[in-house]
Amino acid sequence: MDESALAQLRSTLAADDYDLAVTDTGTDVRVSIIAGPAACEDCLVPKPLMRGVLHKALGVPEDTITLIYPGED
Repeated sequence: MDESALAQLRSTLAADDYDLAVTDTGTDVRVSIIAGPAACEDCLVPKPLMRGVLHKALGVPEDTITLIYPGED
């Protein structure tokens, strides 16, 4: 994982009141984006674009990333 890229992504998301939680299960990576009370609902990019960004930051194939957006379980 590129900790610098993850820190930059966290900073970018925080500007719109989002947080990022990453869990490596060994076989895949679960990424949850959590909305704060002042989150900009229209500011998140579509999931395919976010998976591309995460792929580069995490160094894992996109199909091993489980991406959970606010309101999803």
